[in-house]
Amino acid sequence: MHRLIDSLNFNLIIIELDRSAAAFMPRIKKINLSAATLLGYSEQELIDKPLNIVYSPEALPELEQTVQACLTGATPAKNLECDIITKDHNSIQALVSLSVLPDQDAKDINIVLLIHDISDRKRIDKELFMMHRALEQSASAVVITDTSGRIEYINPKFSELTGYAPDEVLGQNPRILQSGATSPEQYQAMWEMLFVKGEWRGEIKNKKKNGEVYWAYENISAIRNMQGEITHFISVAEDITLRKEAELALSESEERFRQMAEIAGEWLWEQDPGGYYIYSSTAVNQILGFKPEEVIGKHYTELLTDRDKADLQIYVAVREPFRALTNHYRHKDGHEVLTESTGLPLFNAQGKLIKWRGVDRDITAQKHFQDALIDSEKRTRLIIESSINAIVIMDDKGLITDWNHRAEKMFGWLHDEAVGQQLKDLIIPPRFRNAHQKGLEHFLQTGVGPLLNRQFEHVALRRDGSEFPVELSISPLKLGNTYIFSGFIHDITDRKAAEQQIRQTQVKLAIAQSEIKIARQIQASLLPTSSIKSEHFEVTGFCLPANQVGGDYFDYFIRNEDRLDMIIADVSGHSIGPALFMVEARSAIRTRAAGLETPAETLRLLNKFLYEDLDNSDYFITLFYLQYDIRSHQLRFANAGHPPPLLFNPSESECRQLDADGLILGIREQVDFEEKTTMLAQGDLILLYTDGITEAENIQGEFFGLKRVNDILIQYAEQSPQMIIEALLEQLKQFSQTESFEDDITLMIFRRS
Repeated sequence: MHRLIDSLNFNLIIIELDRSAAAFMPRIKKINLSAATLLGYSEQELIDKPLNIVYSPEALPELEQTVQACLTGATPAKNLECDIITKDHNSIQALVSLSVLPDQDAKDINIVLLIHDISDRKRIDKELFMMHRALEQSASAVVITDTSGRIEYINPKFSELTGYAPDEVLGQNPRILQSGATSPEQYQAMWEMLFVKGEWRGEIKNKKKNGEVYWAYENISAIRNMQGEITHFISVAEDITLRKEAELALSESEERFRQMAEIAGEWLWEQDPGGYYIYSSTAVNQILGFKPEEVIGKHYTELLTDRDKADLQIYVAVREPFRALTNHYRHKDGHEVLTESTGLPLFNAQGKLIKWRGVDRDITAQKHFQDALIDSEKRTRLIIESSINAIVIMDDKGLITDWNHRAEKMFGWLHDEAVGQQLKDLIIPPRFRNAHQKGLEHFLQTGVGPLLNRQFEHVALRRDGSEFPVELSISPLKLGNTYIFSGFIHDITDRKAAEQQIRQTQVKLAIAQSEIKIARQIQASLLPTSSIKSEHFEVTGFCLPANQVGGDYFDYFIRNEDRLDMIIADVSGHSIGPALFMVEARSAIRTRAAGLETPAETLRLLNKFLYEDLDNSDYFITLFYLQYDIRSHQLRFANAGHPPPLLFNPSESECRQLDADGLILGIREQVDFEEKTTMLAQGDLILLYTDGITEAENIQGEFFGLKRVNDILIQYAEQSPQMIIEALLEQLKQFSQTESFEDDITLMIFRRS
């Protein structure tokens, strides 16, 4: 019997209970090998020992009640769960099957205890319970489907997330959650990965029962049986809608920031703690000509110019932020680029520098503009200080804000004394100050100022109290909500004095011009007013003064009925003096008109008469005198240094000059003049002229010359004397390209009929 019990592979303990005992004190009567091994004892160590050595004392009352019930037949044998104590005091959860051996009359009762170790089952039950509780209370949505995708389980979080109750989705396919944002191809790829690798994770955009879209991060795993076959799939989904919205907002923010940075042309960068670039925005290409990938890995000093490399090396070791640091970079093509750089060191929780983050802004053009502006301001200041005008700048309160060196000299106040003072009290005479203040207030209220932006004359006040005339212009300039007024002031004291002198001179000139007009009228009245034309001859003349009155003179008159006297003269110089001598010479000649003097005698007497006056005035006269005998056709002539007249006979091809020896008048008091004669044939033509025509110049400096006079005379010889004169003058004007000449021009023509 004992060998049979020991050979059993389940745990068996036989206990003995004394009926007569007052207390329930069962003792171990027999234990098989399997039970002893489970409890860590040998069989002998437990024989006749109290049951409470191996049976949990807390479970003994239940055991006692069950035994008593069995003895009375109130209940059949039952299974009890209790803790069995091992030799090393460990507890084993056990299921105890109790049966009472039959022998109702015996003193002692034998009870068989079959002990089943249920520790593993209990542990599994506990784990399953805990797992179920975990699923039910999980913060993530959990779905379990079979291999065909039918939903077999959802936890409360799934219902909370999707709005579906369990009875609405159990037996359904998860496609009821599809929002349309995931393509069928993507779902197919997901299922293929699940069957191949047993898991899939990723983000899915799903739709709730109410149609609202949400984002979930799902981790789907395959559940396999003992044979490794997939029986189910479990999906754990985390609602990441808020995170996605935040990521989207962050992404949009970063995109906006990137776009703004690119638009602004600012170069964003990151450097490791050693100063090597680990990130670069694309703006580096615009600023330095490098692509971002060309910059990554370079030390920041590699991009600097030589003069900055040494100076900025210190920032590698510095752990402080820097702002508005001016860098001189070398562009990829070699030219220098200036940037304004700002950098911020980033530290981890332990205070260790992990990287630098910063931005560079291209200020090359700005720096050049600032330098140019500074130079411009210097030049402006130099111009202001070197100006011949006083420059005074006033604010809208009437206070002087600038006062140049010329203003110091003009008004007597130094720059530091003038600046900050009321302009009206410093340089405006008291009688004008009220009008100045009202004008300023009127402009500030209406924007209208009748004296602004134009030049006008006024009276200014010096430091010593003296007043003086000035010419000034005032220009307003609006700066924000205020105005400044710049005044340019010129002392016109000397100009006013000069204008006074000019006015006096103009009065004198007007008087002189009036006198010249009278003289011109007198001179014109002394020249022949018309030609003389008879059956025997025709003579006419013309005088064009260089000024309003001139020194040329011509005359012709009948002497003793049978003689025609012709005179042409040229007094040196122009204007009034020569004109007076011309009048004097004419008067002397005309007084001898009734006499019998020949041309030579007339010149001798005229020279003697004029010598003293000419000598004292440094003037002289050239004169040619002709007498024509109307009856005999004889021509007598004498010359006092005058250009010889031209005689042209139609039967000849050239003109010849009529000349005789004789000194100009006014050189010596006693002079003898040669007299010559010649006979004039019918049609002979004589041209008398002054050197004003032959010495007239064109724009190349070429003289009109005697040859042109000769050719024109021959060309127009058949015309009337008046037309010949007009032809000569017209061609002279065309040659000289002018209507006025520097010398008097006089012409006289005689023709025998």
